[in-house]
Amino acid sequence: MLSMQEMSDRLEIQDLFVTYSHAIDQRDWDALDQVFTSDAFIDYTATGSVRGSLPEIKPFLHQSLAQFSSFQHLVGTSKIAIKGDSAESRTILFNPLVLQHEGAPHVFFCGCWYRDKLVRTNAGWRIQERVQEPSYYHNVPSWFKPDF
Repeated sequence: MLSMQEMSDRLEIQDLFVTYSHAIDQRDWDALDQVFTSDAFIDYTATGSVRGSLPEIKPFLHQSLAQFSSFQHLVGTSKIAIKGDSAESRTILFNPLVLQHEGAPHVFFCGCWYRDKLVRTNAGWRIQERVQEPSYYHNVPSWFKPDF
């Protein structure tokens, strides 16, 4: 049976993942400061992007996601292993993206996992390391050339 502390930790971590998704989908890059530790390492290279520190990733997100008229980051089915003040998790991401092409929207889908290492801080749980692990792409247009 889960202790009250572990239930609380799990809810806080899941809420952190929701905060991340909302920050990305609202293009609120500074809100990511409430998600990651100041020394976080983020690796999106498995999906053809970049890796680096949060100060390096925020401008990349701003630039690369500007080409999409809309997108959603739906996270769920998190497998979380908590060990005291640290945790590891693997979380599914379902990500529909919309590109405008010749005046019409084109929707495609990306599925991947986030593999995270988390730590409990004085401000709550934060992601210290995030690595993307790809699963699938569907309906990616042949004319699409990512800006990364």
